[in-house]
Amino acid sequence: MPTYETLDVFWRDWERLTTDEKGAFLRAVEKLVVDIDAGRIRSGLRVKHVQGTRGIYELTWADDGRATFEYGIEQRLGEPHVIWRRIGTHDIFREP
Repeated sequence: MPTYETLDVFWRDWERLTTDEKGAFLRAVEKLVVDIDAGRIRSGLRVKHVQGTRGIYELTWADDGRATFEYGIEQRLGEPHVIWRRIGTHDIFREP
């Protein structure tokens, strides 16, 4: 199971989300964890590289719901480490 951490800006973004949006994101993360463990991310999560960045990815969790993340240094041997960067609408791509 991957480990994770969040940037401070992620939590500022998080506070702007509605309860329903938070729930939708958490459901998407549950799927992402399963997929990372399986070694293959389902297309429905629309995980892709953020253009113009090095190593930053986006996860789609709603029609206009996005979260950005990157992989960090393993915290547990053999387990990926996810660093959540931003969460919100397409606006987060100005500073992913």
